[in-house]
Order: sequence, then structure tokens, then C-alpha cells
Amino acid sequence: MSNNNTVRIGRIDIDAKEFNQRPDPENLPILATRNLVLFPGVTIPISLTREYTLSLARRASEERFPIGIVCQKDPNDDHPTISKGLRRLGVVGYVFQILEMPDDTYTALVHGVQRFRILGSAPSEPGELNARIQLLDEREVSNQEHYEDVMNTLTEVSEELARQAFNGDTTMVNAIRGVSSLPDRTNFIATNFPLEPTDKIQVLAKNDPEQRAIALLSLLLNEKKRVDVTQDILKQASEKMKETQRSAFLQMQMEAIKEELYGDTAEDDPAEVLAARAKELPFPAAVRAAFEKELAKLKRIGQQSPDYAVQHSYLETLCELPWGAPAETNSDINKAVEVLENDHYGLDKVKQRILEQIAVVMHNSKAKSPIICLVGPPGVGKTSLGASIAKAMGRKYERVSLGGLHDEAEIRGHRRTYIGALPGRIMKAMKAAGTTNPVLLLDEVDKIGKDYKGDPSSALLEVLDPEQNVTFHDNYIDLDYDLSNVLFIATANSSANIEGPLLDRMEVINLSGYLLEEKIEIARRHLMPKVLKANGWDDDDMPFNISDESLTYLIENYTAESGVRRLENVLGTLVRKAILAKLRNTPMALDLQPGDLRELLGLPLYNKDKYEGNDFPGVVTGLAWTQVGGEILLAEASLSPGKGERLTITGNLGDVMKESATIAMQWVKAHCAQLNIPAEAFEKFNLHIHFPEGAIPKDGPSAGITVATAIASAFTGRKVRERIARPGEISLRGRVLPLGGIKEKILAAKRAGITTIVLSAENRRDIEDIPANYTAGLTFQYVDTMTQVAAFALL
Repeated sequence: MSNNNTVRIGRIDIDAKEFNQRPDPENLPILATRNLVLFPGVTIPISLTREYTLSLARRASEERFPIGIVCQKDPNDDHPTISKGLRRLGVVGYVFQILEMPDDTYTALVHGVQRFRILGSAPSEPGELNARIQLLDEREVSNQEHYEDVMNTLTEVSEELARQAFNGDTTMVNAIRGVSSLPDRTNFIATNFPLEPTDKIQVLAKNDPEQRAIALLSLLLNEKKRVDVTQDILKQASEKMKETQRSAFLQMQMEAIKEELYGDTAEDDPAEVLAARAKELPFPAAVRAAFEKELAKLKRIGQQSPDYAVQHSYLETLCELPWGAPAETNSDINKAVEVLENDHYGLDKVKQRILEQIAVVMHNSKAKSPIICLVGPPGVGKTSLGASIAKAMGRKYERVSLGGLHDEAEIRGHRRTYIGALPGRIMKAMKAAGTTNPVLLLDEVDKIGKDYKGDPSSALLEVLDPEQNVTFHDNYIDLDYDLSNVLFIATANSSANIEGPLLDRMEVINLSGYLLEEKIEIARRHLMPKVLKANGWDDDDMPFNISDESLTYLIENYTAESGVRRLENVLGTLVRKAILAKLRNTPMALDLQPGDLRELLGLPLYNKDKYEGNDFPGVVTGLAWTQVGGEILLAEASLSPGKGERLTITGNLGDVMKESATIAMQWVKAHCAQLNIPAEAFEKFNLHIHFPEGAIPKDGPSAGITVATAIASAFTGRKVRERIARPGEISLRGRVLPLGGIKEKILAAKRAGITTIVLSAENRRDIEDIPANYTAGLTFQYVDTMTQVAAFALL
């Protein structure tokens, strides 16, 4: 606005002192324009095409009060609102006069005074627009000489465009030269040149007159390029500019592009948003230095470039990762005990070991935690136990699935030079957790594979080593990240499938299967409430009652597992059938009996492991370990007349098991005199050893004494002792060796009705370590040699 108190409109001089009312920031009337953006210090006619704008303009002219001139977003919107229909920036103006045009329309002569930003709506009458505003002040120019250089360039470019637009007419050129005030000249050019309203809003948003001039210059240069004269003018301008002017010009172009893509103001610039976020984050010094370097690179890249999205995504990932001090955790060990007891039934030794680890962490938060690996068959609660540990410690919990992983980059991340690069699963889990001390469950570490893309197990070595994970290096992040506060818990079905170096870094805790009594208790405490909730049964009453006898029948005939996952599925089936019966008004039996279960679930899916008896010589019962628990293993030995020594072994056996049968045969031949077997019997008869269920692969050394007993029974004709099982490996000299998987094999023996188990004397310590409820009803016969086995087992 000019310094004198007179505003000249055409040939009319109006005293501005008449318009001395100050705008009310809490309630400013708004006149919405369809395409016009008014700038301070400029007087311009505004067409009044709507009834409420004409009414407001008349009152403002008569009562001499200021109004807000704001351009609406959609020019076709006849009823814009403060919250949605208007742009955020406007100019306070005074209506000097209302003119009636020859076409019976009205035009208001309005003079802009000061910029403002809309904060929100204000109380208003129906049909009116009133807003709460914030007046925006102009900044002082810091470098007057540089500002004048920019204005000279702006004036030249605008005059050239004016000549192009009006075919050489100098009216607009003279008008531009007639504005002596440099800020007013910028505003005059911005108001009168045919630019897009969005572009004008970008210029109006600048608080610094120099930056406003630079932004307007950028728009005018783009306009010159559009009319195919840009190249010549840019060449002339670049020759006249100093280096500082050129840098400012390039920076102006970048800012104009960013403002066009991301809103009306510079505050929406993605790079500035990231910079503001980073200031609030507790970055380590090295990370902050790297962030600032990469942020500067982002600002140099055009937003249309594909590299911009890659760089922005990287910086955003750095901001989303947790940094700084660990979050507060639970320090009450009694609460941790309560959580573990409520969430899991049984597993006493496992929970005791976990509580010891939790106690160590509570006692010394800086202690380096060993990596716990929970090993056990499916469905015994390994994954849910990890979640309970996090809950007991008051930490965030994230699960990282590793089953089927074969690409090392899934652990360490991809290098950013690759298209579609992403951080590894460990860093993704840390980002999801949002804290530096979560509990990360590494699920199914025994299912990790490897191929030409690398070995994920080797990549995990650094993650699971407390001495190394202080400086874990993800290829995508490309910075050292501290994982020492993370409590890692791994799960596996079998430790035999885990790479040796990786297994060496973990402390293995074995979870064996559940007893029948434990499964019944788990079904009542945990599984039934869970399946009821999952199926939306909100009634207070249970859909059915199921006795211990019926649960026993259900477990033995419809599940075959060490865990309880299949049991949960079957209970879910019963609940769904109860819901269906309720909706069809055909209520299901309240007290489910075994007969009801057969009717609801069909014929039993599994046969309980059966003891084959001792009616025939050569039929022997052994015990085997599988990944889903223990099972009984039958061995049959049969003699047939034939010349020469011939041994046939069938049953889909592995090499180790075949070797055990060969050793057993050799021991029987070597001790034929003790067993009262004629030596010539081996020349007269062929021996066939078979393990039933030939479709199931079998391997391992634990069938050694089982096969030897079967061979001895077949050659001597002596039956084996009733309800006895004998797992174990023998040496060539007949020594009975200790075996593993004792607990699972005991459970299999109890299911099959076995009462006596023959074990190596070295397994006595394993039996003493097993809770009494597992061994109840069983008798253990400890032996050192195969001779003792034969003497005890053969009648």
C-alpha cells in the first residue's frame, strides 16, 4: 500500500481515512470470489454474481467496515463453507464503491490491505460467511540490493509477458511501471496477470517480499515457457544474474514445485516435515549426522524424480524406528508369576526357567539376556508362551515368522540401490513395536532354508549374539542399531534342524506334550473360553456340558497330538454346531456323552495306540519319538524255511534303523548259546523283520533292543512279557545305550496301556527328573546289557 492516505481508482480520489475500522480477528465477514485472488495494496473490481456477496459488499461500502476477500477452491460452488469450500489465505479489504454495470450486474471496487489466515468458522447469520482469522505481518527485506535485483528481473519478465499477451499494447506495461513501491508492484502483477488461483495462493503465502517476488517470478517464467519464448528469456536472464541470484532462482523453482504438489504453504513440504520430526527424536550423534546428510540430498532431488520417493521413504523409516531410552517395564515379579500361571496350565519347569530370566532382567536391566529357544511339538504353546512372557514383563510384543525363509535379505534388509528395497524383518518388528526393549518372538527358526540368495541362519547369528547385536547392521538402514535391550525368544519343533552355530547361541528349553489329565484341564480353563469368544457366544450359559469322560473320549478318538491345537479345533466345531442348533430352534444335547460326540463329529478319526499283546512269539512293542509326540512302535519277526542266512527288513525304514536291525541280528547270533538257539537254525531259516504302517517313514537307533528282543523271541519261540515296552539303542557288544525323548515316549506308553518300560540304567536320572504324575502307573526296569533285557522280557 502506498505511503500517502489517498487511494487512486482510475480518476477518482478517495480518502482512505474514512476506512479506519480495524478487522475483528474473532469475527471477520468473508466475501468469497470464484477465481480472483486479491493482494495487499491493490485495488480491483470484483463481480458480484451472488445475492449474499452483493448484500455484504453493499453493507461494507455503506458502513465502512473491512471484510475478508478469499478465493474459493471450486469456482462452481455456489455455497462454499469456511471449513471446506474456501482456501486458507485471504486479504482484508475495503469496499469503496458499488457500480451497476450495463448488463444489470454489480461490481465492487475493493482495495486490499493486509493478508490473513483463516483459523476456523465464527458465528454468523444464515447465508453469511464469518471466520476467525490470524493477521499476517510482512517481513523486512534482509538484503535490499539483492531484492532490487530480483524485482528488476520480475519487472522485465512481466513487461515482456504483458506485451505478448496484449499484442504490443503498452497499457499494462505502463501500469506496472507506475507502481513505485516494490512490494506493491509484486502484488499488482500477481493480482492482474492471468495465473491459476492455486499459483497465486502460493505467492500470497510468502511472508517475505523478496520470497514473494521470487515465487511470482517462477510462475511467470513457467508461463513464458508455455508460450514458447522461455528459452531465449532464460538465457538472457542467466547471463545478467550474479551467482547469488542464480542460486536464489533455482531454490525458488524447487519451492514452487513443492508448494504446487503439497499445498498452499511451505510448511507442507515433505522434507520440512521430516526435519521437524527429526528434531523431536533422540537420535544418536552418528544417526543424526547421517540423517542431516540424507535430508540435504532429498532437498536437492526434484519431487518428480523416482529417486525422491526412495530417499523420502528411507528418511521416514529412520524417523519411525525407536531410538533413545527403553520403555518402562513391569518390576513386580509376583505379577509376572500371576500372568504365566493364568495363561498356561502345566509346564512348571518351563515357567520356572522363564521366571528366573524375568527376575534377572528386573534385578539388572542392563544384564545381557540369553536367547531362549522353546523347542517342542506343535500345539504345546510355544508361540503363546512368548506373548505371555511379554505381558508378564510389561513389554511390547512382536512376532517375526521365519518359517520357509530362504533369503538373507529378509533378515538384514536390501541395499537401497535395489528397486523396492526394504528393511529386514527384525527392523520392521522394531518399528512396529515402537520401543527399544520389546519381546521379539522368532517363530519356527528350525524351518529356515537357504539357497543362492544366502543363508538367513548366518544372518541371525549377529542378531542373537548379545556381544554383537549392540551394533546390528541392517543393509537398508545402513547404520548401527542397538538390539541389546531386546528380549529374543525363538521357537522350534526340533533342535536337530537348527544350524549348529545358531543353536550354540541359544539356551534350549524343551516343551514336551501334555498328559491326558492336563489336556482336560487346559480344555476347560483356556480352550473353551477361547472358542466361545471366537464364535461370538455371548450368553452367560455354556452351550453344552461335557464331562471328563466325554472329554477323554474326544481327545483319544478325535485328536492325535502332543499339544492341544487339534483339540481346540474340535471344540470349536462343537460350539459352531451348538450355535447352528440354537438358530434353527433344534437345541443340542446339553450333557454331551460319547455317543453324542460320534453323532456330532462322525466316526472317530484316530485309533488309540493299542498294545498288541504277547500271544505270538516275535511280536514286540517299542516306543518312538516323533515331532508330534511319542508313539508306540511294533516290531514283528517271522521265520521261514530257507537255505543260507537271509535277513529281510521292511516297513519304510531309514538307514540308521536298518543298521540297528543288522546289529541286533548279529548280537543274537553271537549269543545264541545263552539264548538256547541252535547255531544251525540261522542256516535253516530266513528271518523277516517288519514294522507295520509301512506308509510312514521310520528311522533312528532307538529300536535296537526292540528288534533284538523280537529276533530272540522268534528263534526261541518264547513269548515276551505282557504289557512291556523296550525302547533303546544297543551296541555290537550288547550294551544298552541311553535314549532321548523320554517324556514323550512315556506318554505314548500310557496311552497304549503299557505298564512296564525297559530303559538303560543311564536314563534313571531322566525318570527322576520327570514329575510324578507323568510316571504314575508305570514300572521301570533299568538294564545295562541286552542279556538282561532278554532275561527279563522273554518268558
